[in-house]
Amino acid sequence: MENATPSPHSVARLQRQVQAQQDEIAQLHRLMERKEAQWEATKQSLYEQFRLALERQFGPSTEKYGIGQGDLLINEAELAVDEDDSANDDAQADAVDEVSSEKFTDNAAAPAKKRTRGGRVALPPELPRVEVVHELDDAERCCAEDGTELKVIGEVVSEELHVVPARVEVIRHVRRKYACPTCEENIQTAPAPAKLLPKSNASATLLAYVATAKYQDALPLYRQSQIFARHGAEIPRNTLARWMIQAGGRLSPLIETLRQHLLTSPLIHMDETTLQVNQEEERKASANSYMWVQRGGPPGQQTVLFDYDPSRAGRVPMRLLDNYAGCLVTDGYEGYAEVVRRNGIMHAGCWAHARRKFIEAQKVQPKGKTGKADWVINQMGKLYAVEKQAKALDPDARHALREQKSQPLIAQLRTWLDKSLAQVLPKSTLGKALHYLDHQWPRLTRFLDNGLIPLDNNPAENAIRPFVVGRKNWLFSHTPSGAHASAAIYSLIETAKANGLSPYEYLRYVFETLPTLNDDELTTLLPWHWKDTLPS
Repeated sequence: MENATPSPHSVARLQRQVQAQQDEIAQLHRLMERKEAQWEATKQSLYEQFRLALERQFGPSTEKYGIGQGDLLINEAELAVDEDDSANDDAQADAVDEVSSEKFTDNAAAPAKKRTRGGRVALPPELPRVEVVHELDDAERCCAEDGTELKVIGEVVSEELHVVPARVEVIRHVRRKYACPTCEENIQTAPAPAKLLPKSNASATLLAYVATAKYQDALPLYRQSQIFARHGAEIPRNTLARWMIQAGGRLSPLIETLRQHLLTSPLIHMDETTLQVNQEEERKASANSYMWVQRGGPPGQQTVLFDYDPSRAGRVPMRLLDNYAGCLVTDGYEGYAEVVRRNGIMHAGCWAHARRKFIEAQKVQPKGKTGKADWVINQMGKLYAVEKQAKALDPDARHALREQKSQPLIAQLRTWLDKSLAQVLPKSTLGKALHYLDHQWPRLTRFLDNGLIPLDNNPAENAIRPFVVGRKNWLFSHTPSGAHASAAIYSLIETAKANGLSPYEYLRYVFETLPTLNDDELTTLLPWHWKDTLPS
């Protein structure tokens, strides 16, 4: 019997089955490749998070950049973007050399001042001097040769720093009473001095001392209570806390005066940080509240304002900025978007925040190697070098210098960023840094349009840093009223510092003078009106 020959229909059906199986196998291979790529990306992301956690726990906290120019020229990160784009690499290397030579040339006339190590620091000449004269004994004032009395021919002077410990004392206010000796009527009593806290036995000096110790020197109230006890004055912590809350409440009209001055500034910096308030209505004690900070004003009239709010929502900037329509400098938080849109505010970003993300990417690189993160950090360093040259210039001259030197650097960085975005895993540390830079690009490049806009939001971060340091010591606020009082006192202290005043002396003056003024006279308490009369 002859073998049956398969029909063409059967052969075609078998071929279709084989092709379907091959397609299914190829699809499975592609799925496995995608899964492997996802697993590899997840593994790399977890590894980078582990490296960053180790760096945060055990590594140095500095963000100083330590890669030399030579290393970047040998292992230029741009080569990793496009191996064939050698001409572009050469141009960037020339740009690095050019900026480096300019930097050293500019500094040649005024070399950096080297910090000397060791040695004795000269005592400040403005400190008061108390002279102690040391004399020879009477027997030693005669010449050993012929007995003639010795004459003074000069003196040898040395100085030592002396500290007088704090002294607690009581001021007795004696108010004389007068009456007519004839009719024994018309009794008159000398008026009581105006006090910030009328029903308290705390003087303006004591209130300023306690406020400065807590809000400037980060000394919690319970420690201050212990210190007062060692000096013989028993002041419970609750009493100190009540004084600070009441003093903060009395400062509200002055804070509002400062706020009106701030809103006239052409540029305002804003930032926020977390704060825990234990007893807040309808909120858990562990919930995060926020302390917001604003800073602005011309040189010599800087205003720093703190404001407490349990929320981080966009309604808070809308409340704080009211109808402000100038320029706002912030980090990348999107909560400012609504007030920017509503008021038509020019919104500028912060290069320090963008740089910080590349610092993290640099930390997870293989040890001893340079890469993309190093290149972009170096490029940002050149932007800051231009800003250093422009620091003393007026806004128009600064804008012209930026057009000449910063604009080409920004163009190079944009070209590099466009190429790198397609070649780096989005979920990697470097990928997150690149996407942050890309997303914030319109705000980050806003400084090119206006010489008044700075490169970063560091003035706000510097103002909020003392609060963050203090929070590590006193940990939390007990009630919202305490948080609001802290905001008011921090505002006065940081505003005084921004204008070159001693926080203690300024607070003492405000606490003494505020009870004697009406609302129309509060502008006389603004720091720049008394800068020449207050001791620094």
